[in-house]
Amino acid sequence: MAPLLNFPLLLRFLGTICLLIGASMSFSFPFAFPVMAERTHLPPAAEFEQRASYGLIASMAVCFGVGLLFRFLGRSHRQGSQLFRKEAMAIVGLSWVCATILGALPYYFSGTQTAAGMPITFIEAMFESQSGFSTTGATVLTDLESPGLVPHCILFWRSWTHFLGGLGIVVLFVAILGQGSAGKAMMRAEMPGPTKDGSMPRMQHTALVFAAIYVGLNVLLTIIYFCEGMSAFDSLCHAFGTMATGGFSTYNRSLGGFDSPLIESTTIAFMVLAGTNFTLLYLSLIGRPRRMFRDAEFRAYVGIIGVVTAGVVFFGMRADDEGFTTLLSAVRNGLFQVVSVMTTTGYGTADFDHWNNFGRGILLLLMFVGGCAGSTGGGLKVIRIVLFCKILRLEVERAHRPRVIRPLRISGQAVDDPTLAHNILLYFCMVLAIFLASWLALVTLEPNSTWGVLESTVAKQSEQGKELLKGTLDDKLVDCASAVAATLNNIGPGLGVVGATRNYAGFSQGAKLLFVWLMMLGRVEIFSVLLLFVPSFWRRA
Repeated sequence: MAPLLNFPLLLRFLGTICLLIGASMSFSFPFAFPVMAERTHLPPAAEFEQRASYGLIASMAVCFGVGLLFRFLGRSHRQGSQLFRKEAMAIVGLSWVCATILGALPYYFSGTQTAAGMPITFIEAMFESQSGFSTTGATVLTDLESPGLVPHCILFWRSWTHFLGGLGIVVLFVAILGQGSAGKAMMRAEMPGPTKDGSMPRMQHTALVFAAIYVGLNVLLTIIYFCEGMSAFDSLCHAFGTMATGGFSTYNRSLGGFDSPLIESTTIAFMVLAGTNFTLLYLSLIGRPRRMFRDAEFRAYVGIIGVVTAGVVFFGMRADDEGFTTLLSAVRNGLFQVVSVMTTTGYGTADFDHWNNFGRGILLLLMFVGGCAGSTGGGLKVIRIVLFCKILRLEVERAHRPRVIRPLRISGQAVDDPTLAHNILLYFCMVLAIFLASWLALVTLEPNSTWGVLESTVAKQSEQGKELLKGTLDDKLVDCASAVAATLNNIGPGLGVVGATRNYAGFSQGAKLLFVWLMMLGRVEIFSVLLLFVPSFWRRA
């Protein structure tokens, strides 16, 4: 019989998470002052953002109230009682639910508007919150450059959620507070993908090392951005978006607003680092860089970026796409967008939705690949793609040579886990099933008016109207597929109505809730979220 969940222990942990989220909101408060909110290409703010600051204070009060309530309700928790995998998975899943709801409060209380005269709804605020914490970078805000619509301190909170969610809320929690074996269970439940933690056996040490590397790279990138001409505000926000592979910018044109090859080159380098397994970065820092280049996942990661970039550049120049007129501009635009999508960052310098079909199609497929395991990147993870290809090759050989037994090898070493192949195939099937079910639901339930379909009877009866209707509905199939892929894999921008220069504001409230769920599934271990909807998980079996 499976044990009943330790609810007092669960509430104590959740209470601590809520308190930490509330405390982290205080970092956004100084940016309500004009001197702290200066941006590179825009005039400085003229006055103190009073309403937004009150919204932050109210949000912090709610977080502290909920956190203290949870800790009070969990007061019967016995000190030293063990946290099992079941509680760990519940804590991770519910922590992300709490973060999504509490993180939405600053948007909602501050009077943020998605467009002029359109106050943000709570569902839209949850969308923006989850997009930040999950490092997706999708948005429903149509004008980021107007303080009257999006206050500067809320714009900073938006990027700050990237920083908090980059490594994972629970990973940072473990790094700060330890928790021993409980921390190990929670980290494994939050960080999707096989991890290379053999060099760091103690989980708190692993969390501290990852957090130190993460914070160090954020500081370094902020300084570099500032030296390259960004303001302090822009440098912080874009460093958070880059190292978390999130993609939130402070400008409507994303990084394209700077039109700087130097900034773009720096961003490419740090996006590649952010998508690399942090264990390999740690080994390189302690004088063992050869491990990185001997690692099969890292070699595949760099190889995919190189091969796909070459293909995008070749076909882009052949089709004479915008931004591919010369080899230099083609490499600049092609490499940036390939790395941005591959690492699931989602920054944009060009509208790839206007590229040729090969470029658009390969970027859509690349959304499912993602970064390396143990990185801040989302997607399936490169290691799963590598293992899947190796498993497929062994199964093909076994079909015509059934007596031959070959071990599954990765980086020259045999994989001892006999369940690994089953787990990899199961994960692929689950992602495919979630993608197909969500795509079908979105295609079926989202109104055609989202795509600007003419509803008049006259238009439908005319031949021209029928062609327009058919063409728009054909676009709807691809647009829905890319929207689901972009949110499930934490990319942000997709194709069509969610292209690089557009956003998710036009979707219905129900669709936005679906995207919130998909972004959460893509960020944490899938089972940690799905188990929350299984009744038997909450009671004795």
